[in-house]
Amino acid sequence: MGGQTLDGLADAAAIELDGSSVLAALPVPWVVLDRDAVIHVNPAAVALGLVRDGAVRHAPLSRAARAARRSGQAVEIPLDGSLRTPLPGHLSARCAPLGQDRVLILITDRSEAQRVDDLRRDFVANVSHELKTPVGALALLAEAVTDAADDPEAVQRFAQRMQTEARRLAQLVNELIDLSRLQGDDALAHAQPVIARDVIADAVDQCRLTAAARDIEILSTGETDVRLFGEREQLVMALRNLVDNAVKYSPAKTRVTVSVSRHGDQAEVSVADQGIGIPAKDTQRIFERFYRVDPARSRETGGTGLGLSIVKHVAANHGGDVRVWSVEGAGSTFTMRLPTADPVGGDRAGDAEPAGGAA
Repeated sequence: MGGQTLDGLADAAAIELDGSSVLAALPVPWVVLDRDAVIHVNPAAVALGLVRDGAVRHAPLSRAARAARRSGQAVEIPLDGSLRTPLPGHLSARCAPLGQDRVLILITDRSEAQRVDDLRRDFVANVSHELKTPVGALALLAEAVTDAADDPEAVQRFAQRMQTEARRLAQLVNELIDLSRLQGDDALAHAQPVIARDVIADAVDQCRLTAAARDIEILSTGETDVRLFGEREQLVMALRNLVDNAVKYSPAKTRVTVSVSRHGDQAEVSVADQGIGIPAKDTQRIFERFYRVDPARSRETGGTGLGLSIVKHVAANHGGDVRVWSVEGAGSTFTMRLPTADPVGGDRAGDAEPAGGAA
């Protein structure tokens, strides 16, 4: 709750204090003091160990209540682990004066706010670290080019390395922008029916050069005429990331398969490869931002550690989810579950066909 909300509750409580109707409706632990004596308390506050024998038994909280009464201003303090509570969260207390002698104490759980703060802090730290790597490499390579001005072969070699690092930096920035946009976007607000086959074709087209360079065939199969209900750009973005990962982590001359199956009002879009697979211990973490199973391999392939996080956000934005099946040395299958629109007419596509043309 914000400060204004709590102050408003305090005013309302002062109006109807005798009947305690407003206070009784509050879902949080609360105590009302008259001077230092407890005159109203709810069971939740008692369960926390705040009140015993008609008084507040928490010294910092008692001092905060007196300060609020003296100043006429609300006082907020964090509560330490001295409370009798199984909650692992971060509790805080707000003491708001109710007239001349009375004070309302409200206890709030800041766990979610703390979790968001921690995520934001970790994200900034990770972004800083990830940006330093290609930026630092570009600076060193630029210096090397200057020192090797009289050696054309060395200049060309360093210039190619600079291009690689520049592409990696551009990809990281683009994926950070994509992720930021996804977190603030409501995909269903702009959703419309889109045929799965068209989403697959667009996604595969963006991975065509990488696949062709490694002689990897990309096929589509299943009920590809199913109409998905979603934001086309986001769906293409998610599927492109899955196909791109499958291509990058597969041996040359293998196959990547994109399949679609319908289950009631949902469709499952799966991307299967014949690649290196993922260790079981890592499958629960691979959708975290910047998490890499093999950092050395990621540097080789140009991975940023953000692709699967983007896939997870797109699926969640559409009211779906994403899961993975994988065996080391036997490949991986990533499956997005997404809502469908009304089915289109015509026969289901049952046979495998090149996805968006030959890869």
